[in-house]
Amino acid sequence: MRNWFYFLVLLCALGSCSQNNVTIDNSLKKHFDDNHVEGTFGIFNNANGQFTIYNLSRFKDSAYLPASTFKIVNSLIGLETGKIRDEKMIIKWDGVIRKFPLGDTAVSWNKDLTMEEAFKASAVPYYQEVARRIGKQSMQFYLDTLGYAARYEKPKIGTIDTFWLDNTLKVTTDEQLGLVKKLYFDQLPFQKRSMRIVKDVMVVEKNSNHTLAYKTGWGFRENGNAIGWVVGWVEENQHPQFFALNIEGAHDIKMQEIRMNVLNGILKQLGFI
Repeated sequence: MRNWFYFLVLLCALGSCSQNNVTIDNSLKKHFDDNHVEGTFGIFNNANGQFTIYNLSRFKDSAYLPASTFKIVNSLIGLETGKIRDEKMIIKWDGVIRKFPLGDTAVSWNKDLTMEEAFKASAVPYYQEVARRIGKQSMQFYLDTLGYAARYEKPKIGTIDTFWLDNTLKVTTDEQLGLVKKLYFDQLPFQKRSMRIVKDVMVVEKNSNHTLAYKTGWGFRENGNAIGWVVGWVEENQHPQFFALNIEGAHDIKMQEIRMNVLNGILKQLGFI
């Protein structure tokens, strides 16, 4: 009963407070099964206040490291504090050749990057430097103000440049969806300029039919399982729908490919692609 209460709080925050506004769609399970992963997906239709969710218990009750989806929050705080001047601000490469988790050289990281380039390439070193410049005290202040990753406990910061990667900070999938919805409507406790810049760099596809904007994430649980995220929105005729995808699989799965397979399969089934 208590868990359902928390979910109703989320619904109220998103503008609806009725259990009738939640549709459980188990047909979406096939997209997870086809890619040999577990997970959850939720999408909120802002026009009619309807949720469509697969795996409700995981969506509302289970928290995981945000991995690179934290770049949304890190960017907002960086811009708000002036540690990121704008999306064109360059941080010089430190000369260290880094690799992705499965061993491939991170070519897109190993160079000087602007904030926009670092966001789109999901460059961890750039945002680790941003976090160090923000500092632990300011970071904690803004996390507390934002209420991010606070569904069950106060958001925690351990090591300033790894806390979103090492399972110190954990967030639920419904919190992720709520974050991007509030960002879209400029309802977060940041200046509109900061939110506009982050919204702009989240856009990955825009044409006459629709706009697709999201941020991905890839990390590992304490048990070694890979965790993947895609959170954002799809907009058609100025009508946005907000989504959050969370998947979990074996440590060595091809996360960059699989999370998009699942997302694209779901969006296609729901009529967006």
